Amino acid sequence: MSGVLSLSDHGVAGVLAEGPAHGFAIAQAFAREGELGLVWTIQRQQVYRALDHLERAGWTEPLRKEVGQGGPARVVYALTPRGEAAVAAWLVTPVERLRDVRHALLLKVALLERRGLDVAPLVEAQRQRAEGMVASCESRLPNAVGSERLVLAWRLESARALLAWLAAWR
Repeated sequence: MSGVLSLSDHGVAGVLAEGPAHGFAIAQAFAREGELGLVWTIQRQQVYRALDHLERAGWTEPLRKEVGQGGPARVVYALTPRGEAAVAAWLVTPVERLRDVRHALLLKVALLERRGLDVAPLVEAQRQRAEGMVASCESRLPNAVGSERLVLAWRLESARALLAWLAAWR
């Protein structure tokens, strides 16, 4: 595994920030019909892979084993202090690319809300980032041609839509 954690890894860590849990419970939250599944779906085997990644990164540690119902014992994981700090920082860091807004930003908002935490710092940071995106696109668009013009126009309207959503969200 590379040193970069995926959105699924971060999502699993975000659920563990709510309290210790085993992989099956986390997978239920990220199932299509689960509370987080509409935002980001993670298959059960991906949850266990994420738990392995997080443990190797020093973000989680196994706490105990619980007897499963008709199956193997379930390992309950908890965040380490390093993991808690990393999740706290990740949750308030704005999304850098517009294409990541649909999943990464919404997942961060959903995880913050599940814990009853204030989403305002993330919304404000994302608003500032989106304003920078709008300004960049507006300055480059008049001189753009061909595919660049097409992409910049799309990015500009997407960034404006993001700003409108963020303003309505407050």
